[in-house]
Amino acid sequence: MQHTEIIRLGAGLEIHILLDTLDTNRQFTLFKVIVEPAAKVPAAHYHDQFDETIYGLKGLLTLTIDGKTIELAPGECCFVPKGAVHRFENKTAESVELLAYAQSGVFGATYFRELAEVINVGGPPDAGKLKAIMLSYGLVPVSG
Repeated sequence: MQHTEIIRLGAGLEIHILLDTLDTNRQFTLFKVIVEPAAKVPAAHYHDQFDETIYGLKGLLTLTIDGKTIELAPGECCFVPKGAVHRFENKTAESVELLAYAQSGVFGATYFRELAEVINVGGPPDAGKLKAIMLSYGLVPVSG
């Protein structure tokens, strides 16, 4: 049984690493995300090297995938193919929990730890550093 590592990104976003890239021979990453109401979430982005599947566990998550808005409820899932511009947010007053499966295992706990070092310093994070971290793991931020 794997030990779950919890990585906090700011005040409202928590990543629970369930299976890291090192646990799966870099085949996939499996992690739970807790999104508090009005949490700061990642900028709209796409993945240039991997697909992602998101499964709702608790609450209602609002996803935008290639301009289409999807409300993801518990028990529902959606597939985010490589190259699809997407973002998510919690528009409700309750916390949201989701399970994310990213294949192949290009990014994992190390990615989230690096983000946490920049985000959790207090004050506005360095956007240039965040973008560089994202790009180094195959996540490409999209402005607008």
